[in-house]
Amino acid sequence: MNEFSFLLLAFITYLLAMLAGFTSFFRAGSSWRRVSYYLGLGGLMLHSVSLITRTVHSGQAPFTTMYESVSFLAWSCVLAVIIFERKFRLEKTGPYLWLVVVALMALASSPALPKAVSPLVPALQSYWLWLHVSVTLLGEAFLAVAFVASLLYLLTPEKKLSQPGQEARREKLDQLAYRAVAVGFPLFTLGALVFGMIWASKAWGRYWGWDPKEVWSLITWLFYALYLHTRLVHGWKGKKSALIAVLGFLAALFTFFGVNYFLSGLHSYA
Repeated sequence: MNEFSFLLLAFITYLLAMLAGFTSFFRAGSSWRRVSYYLGLGGLMLHSVSLITRTVHSGQAPFTTMYESVSFLAWSCVLAVIIFERKFRLEKTGPYLWLVVVALMALASSPALPKAVSPLVPALQSYWLWLHVSVTLLGEAFLAVAFVASLLYLLTPEKKLSQPGQEARREKLDQLAYRAVAVGFPLFTLGALVFGMIWASKAWGRYWGWDPKEVWSLITWLFYALYLHTRLVHGWKGKKSALIAVLGFLAALFTFFGVNYFLSGLHSYA
């Protein structure tokens, strides 16, 4: 079996995990949620084999093209979901996170993203590539958890809050988003900014050059710095924090996708 066979199996497993999660909405008890969790864990293992196979075959990091990066981001999101489900019980947030994973996997599997292995330019032949990109994408995966939780918070109808338990569920969404940002923000800071600037200095002889990817990474960082500052210093919670988290992730998505296709720079994929 090649990497694409394992990727397809992982895709199918994630799809089943998502369906099991949504089924839990209509069935009493947590059995379907447990099924979703273990399916996701199985998919993560299959996906890991696919990434390892790609790395061995190419002899380089599994995130040097858009296809590889989307696949690794999906893998990172699954890891974040597994960790948060285990530690905090995602409940009704989980299936929507699986929906994000399935969407990323569908994009990675589509013909729109070339799958061929391309030789790396000299600037990319560095161990800093592994540190910079992997840690950044892991950070963005946890920020995706915060995005989904914040979006669900904002989309909860006010009239529904009078129902028993709804206010507590909404409060849990707020706490879930905060915890995810508390994990994702340091990882993103370390990967995108710290490791990125060190690598830029070694590859191009400068720490900062106002490249579009650098600028949008900084914009993304500022959103989440604002999120944590206003929450910890000024006591912001609820809608204000959720809105910042949503806008921050939209900035992260543009940094990941938009910059590569709409803005020319040193970080554009071949």
